[in-house]
Order: sequence, then C-alpha cells, then structure tokens
Amino acid sequence: MSGNKFNNKYRIPSARWVDWDYGNEGAYYITICTKDREHYFGEIVNAEMHYSELGLIAVHEWIKSATLRPDMLLDMECFQVMPNHIHGIVVIGRGCTGNGAGNKFGPQTKNLASIMRGFKSAVTMQARQLQIPFEWQTRYHDRVIRDDEEFRKIAAYIEQNPLNWGKDRMNKANH
Repeated sequence: MSGNKFNNKYRIPSARWVDWDYGNEGAYYITICTKDREHYFGEIVNAEMHYSELGLIAVHEWIKSATLRPDMLLDMECFQVMPNHIHGIVVIGRGCTGNGAGNKFGPQTKNLASIMRGFKSAVTMQARQLQIPFEWQTRYHDRVIRDDEEFRKIAAYIEQNPLNWGKDRMNKANH
C-alpha cells in the first residue's frame, strides 16, 4: 500500500469506472450493504423476504427516490431488499445530462452518487427518528450495465435473490 496515502492516512482506491460520467444516461447495477452485514431489514423465510420495520422503510425510500428526481428520468423498479443488503438497477434516463462533474471531486448532484447518498441518508434518518440502531457500510458497489443481455441476467439474479439466500455470499450464516 505504499504511496497510497492522503494526509498520512491510507486511502481506499475508488471502485468507480474512471472514464465514465455517472450522471449520463445509463443502467447501473447497485449493491448497498449494512455495516458488518447485520440483518436490519428482515429475514428470509421459505425463500421469501419478511421485512422488518426498517426493511419496509428501505423499500419505500428506494421507490420514492425516482419520484424525488423527476428531471433525471429514473427507473428504479428492479430491486430487492434483503436482510443485510439491497440489490437494484438504477436507470438514468435519456435526456439527463448529469452535472458535468463526471468523476471529479467537488459537489455531485444529478448522478448515481447523489441518488445513493440521498437514499442511504433517508433510511438512516428514519431509523434514528424511530430509535432503531442502524448503520450502512460506508460505500456501495456499482457496475455499469453494458447491454440488454447483461441487464436481463442481473434483473433475474435480483429477482431470484431471496430464493438463493441459503447459498448467497452475503448471508452471514455461510461464513
């Protein structure tokens, strides 16, 4: 890790695709995890997700995200809240040009990072209001979806996630 320090602290390299502007039209596969993979959102029983109060809040806030940003022409209908993570596809629609910031440092609005930041913040705020102990993992994972075939495979994976929970690497029982 030598040479990878800022202000004398180790930095974690960005997982973002350097040459891609995350504010432009595109489809993104997202995974957001809870801290330490804690089961805050509910449990899988007989291959079905049974939501906790916070799990229902996460579902509501995910759906609400698109309505809060009508100018981005978002489609966020393909998602699954799991006990300790959320998988989703975020489509930033045709005609949205982002904020021109690309991957540069500084204020970021109208891009994938701003959507994820807003979602995570809304869930956290409601958890605090209800005095539900809760924390997110600091980052989220994203992948730019390259074509229709990849989109279909990812959407099927998301839909089948509760069915496959027993062998999912995110399932703490498997570690």
